[in-house]
Amino acid sequence: MASTAGNAAPQAIASSAPARATTTDTVVETERAAAALSPSAVPTLLSIVVPVYNEEGNLDALYARLLEVLDREAIPFEIVFVDDGSKDGTWKVIERLRENDSRVRALRHRRNFGKAQGLANGFAVAQGDVVITMDGDLQDDPDELPRFLAKLDEGYDLVSGWKQRRQDPLGKTAPSKVFNWTVRKASGVQLHDFNCGFKAYRKEVTENIRLYGELHRFTPVLANAEGFQVAELPVKHHPRTWGNSKYGWSRLVKGFLDLLTVVFLTNYRQRPMHLFGIPGIISIFLGVLLGVYLSIERLLLDEQIGTRPLLWLTVLLIMVGTQFFGLGLLGEFLAHDNQRDRGTNLVSVREAIGIDLSDAAINA
Repeated sequence: MASTAGNAAPQAIASSAPARATTTDTVVETERAAAALSPSAVPTLLSIVVPVYNEEGNLDALYARLLEVLDREAIPFEIVFVDDGSKDGTWKVIERLRENDSRVRALRHRRNFGKAQGLANGFAVAQGDVVITMDGDLQDDPDELPRFLAKLDEGYDLVSGWKQRRQDPLGKTAPSKVFNWTVRKASGVQLHDFNCGFKAYRKEVTENIRLYGELHRFTPVLANAEGFQVAELPVKHHPRTWGNSKYGWSRLVKGFLDLLTVVFLTNYRQRPMHLFGIPGIISIFLGVLLGVYLSIERLLLDEQIGTRPLLWLTVLLIMVGTQFFGLGLLGEFLAHDNQRDRGTNLVSVREAIGIDLSDAAINA
């Protein structure tokens, strides 16, 4: 599968879905049936990264469905489970699956660190040239895997799922719509569903984006900022049949805060002076303007200005502007020196199955 990651020109956001969200199920099913895998679409090795938290009742069925689809399509694969500190029997189920199938590999976190860290660690150990991420709650349909690979084969680097017919309660869908609209406007990446965890990545993408906090929702934005081509694919979504959702209204607030982080990282990470320099220039300009006005009053009109609040405002504006410039310069130094090695570092891993932890550094 040829990668387009090296293209220097700005990358377009494409979607295989019709523009309107009212696309009928018939149209989607027709597209799905027509998406036959060509030999070039089959990766050398497909890594399926599944972060899980208290999903013991879903893993056997998920594994069976994945096995059915992947064996049918003759796709070489590995399944990487990342147990994010589950308190039930999730890890025991994973151990049993590994005993029966060496293609199952897994990491176990010391405690619950969140989905972003789970994906980051999964990316670090994934060996495939294509990486699929999906949730472990059986709401993502493994039948969609060939369609993701076919879409990547069209020349895209990241394909993001779009849950057109989302099978979730209003308490999850309503804030999600607000969040997705805001991210589209703020980032310029025209996707319908940033929250969908069902995505396909070329290995180059996972090696060039850094995930922490709650940034897993913004992988298309981060990838687009790195110059990768991003596409969207409408996918089937099933209602949860076992267990409880791990998300609520609180993630909406966290999502908006993380959006500010992403906007800063994607727009100003390599040019912090552009962020801090503009308010610095405005503040210093206003301060100097007021200073000239006060000087004219004192020198030409013999007015007393020593006790006037306008003088203190002048001094404050100049000082604040200077501080903004200082922050910008410090940011430029950090941006210049912080071209860090994006190696495969694992964070907060308690144990692993089928993975040699000595191959990667583990940070406490």
